[in-house]
Amino acid sequence: MTGFLVLEDGSVFHGESVGAEGFACGEAVFTTAMTGYQEVVTDPSYAEQLVCFTAPMVGNYGVAAARSESTRVHARAVVMREAGGHAWTDWLHERGVVALAGVDTRSLVLRLREGGAMRAGAVGGAASGAEVLAAVCAQPPMGGRALAGSVSTQAPYRYADAGAPRVAVVDYGCKRSILRRLAGAGASVTVLPHDADADELARYDGVLLSNGPGDPEPLEGEVATLTEVLGRVPVLGICLGHQLLARATGHATFKLRFGHRGANHPVVERASGRVLVTSQNHGFAVEATDAREATHVSLYDGTVEGLDYPELRARSVQFHPEAGPGPHDAWPIIDEWVEELRDAA
Repeated sequence: MTGFLVLEDGSVFHGESVGAEGFACGEAVFTTAMTGYQEVVTDPSYAEQLVCFTAPMVGNYGVAAARSESTRVHARAVVMREAGGHAWTDWLHERGVVALAGVDTRSLVLRLREGGAMRAGAVGGAASGAEVLAAVCAQPPMGGRALAGSVSTQAPYRYADAGAPRVAVVDYGCKRSILRRLAGAGASVTVLPHDADADELARYDGVLLSNGPGDPEPLEGEVATLTEVLGRVPVLGICLGHQLLARATGHATFKLRFGHRGANHPVVERASGRVLVTSQNHGFAVEATDAREATHVSLYDGTVEGLDYPELRARSVQFHPEAGPGPHDAWPIIDEWVEELRDAA
């Protein structure tokens, strides 16, 4: 069955439909990760996005339930040069995901690098290109969209009962691998909704602000709650959690032209000069600054990749230290934070 992708600038990329039949609309983005395709599409941070993989073959080592980062696929569609196995495409089809193979992904990525991430529509089957383009242009852009509430748990739940310290994870779109890393470090882990109040959070030994989709700027309630929490309990932010800590402490965020998505992003730790190769997935970033609290900086564009406020017992990183998937350079960050909480208890 044929398929195609339409960008909001009118560009059309043809391919073969290898997933569900139908139409999916969202923001077209690309990731340079060469592995972890199942983790990518089940990461809630990809909500409302059509994901193009730059790796030439995707799906060549199959699928497994343990690799999913959440209970469902969050990417609206998947775009590939070549699909490497029926297990992968069958898995996408069973979950109702529009997926295209045979697409000139090199040209698509170059278009997104030049024009920036764009609204787009992916079609599995036959459709009118003009109608698809009209539907694409009617969609809201990603800037200004508050999406955390759409992917957050609606009720608290206990992920790991045993252990100490007691850690609350504020779920803005949390990946399972973050919870596994916390539990593996010996913490008891409770996951709370994105709108949990400050008094509830302050009852724990530490609070982790998770990753998540969308623009941090409209999350005014979440920032206000975080402002109330700072200084009362230790805080660690990851990805969107990093951006929210930045906004709560007076830093500005902005939309990147085409985002940082992949497992090969170099970040320098300013104090030591050490370079970490990191896993990243974000379309918004914290503006560059020479402020003392900026601990890590992207070697691609100078955006702030880490913050530390010792007086508030708060820190954050833009990259993913749990690395699901990705290199393990930043693995110690979660383990060391949990150990600090344990020592302070």
